[in-house]
Amino acid sequence: MDENTTQGGAPATHVTLITGGGSGIGAAAARLLLDRGHRVAVTGRNPERLRQFADELGSPGGLLLLPGDASDHESVQAAVDATVDRFGRLDAVVANAGFATHDTLADGDPEGWREMVLTNVLGPALLIRASLPALKETRGRIVLIGSVAGFQNTPGNIYGATKWAVTGLAENTRRMVTADGVGVTLVAPGRVETPFWDGLGALPEGHLLTAGQIADSIVWAIGQPEGVDINTVIIRPVGQPV
Repeated sequence: MDENTTQGGAPATHVTLITGGGSGIGAAAARLLLDRGHRVAVTGRNPERLRQFADELGSPGGLLLLPGDASDHESVQAAVDATVDRFGRLDAVVANAGFATHDTLADGDPEGWREMVLTNVLGPALLIRASLPALKETRGRIVLIGSVAGFQNTPGNIYGATKWAVTGLAENTRRMVTADGVGVTLVAPGRVETPFWDGLGALPEGHLLTAGQIADSIVWAIGQPEGVDINTVIIRPVGQPV
């Protein structure tokens, strides 16, 4: 099948770039978009993980793998440029790359905080900056993956502080780009069953959402009609009190 057509033969014009797209929520969103005939570029620091993801999908022509660091300006700009060069346009970006050190102000490693802040806060800002010219042309959409932790304070939580920053970044960006016809959506999940919890060695107790359920909301936001801007989507599993 040609990369420029869907399975039904219709043009597959919609193009999305997802950072941290080799696993978890990013991979689930990429899979769902590809299933719907879109073309998708995914970035990730681990080239082998990206290759494994592509192999799982049968290496579709509409998937572009872009190894790189979401917190590095040159790497992010190169990813945007490569996506536009390959597919001819860019309709949406999903700032998904991020992680938690799972420690606190009292006992944490400041070096780990540095990398987390750069990935979780600087990374989305770099993606916005790099992608804006292309998104203005298509009147596209920016999706930022935040967290319930960006709305709820918890003791000593540096990760939560990075997600508070993403919450603010989303609204600041919306105010900057809405006159250009570009939409901005913050998707803020609660507890999700993803590799995010690997650093703790176990999943939290209680019901967890799946990466696929969060991907549904991302794709729903991307698919909004022209002129409709969905701004903040907070998604908790039933039973999560905060």
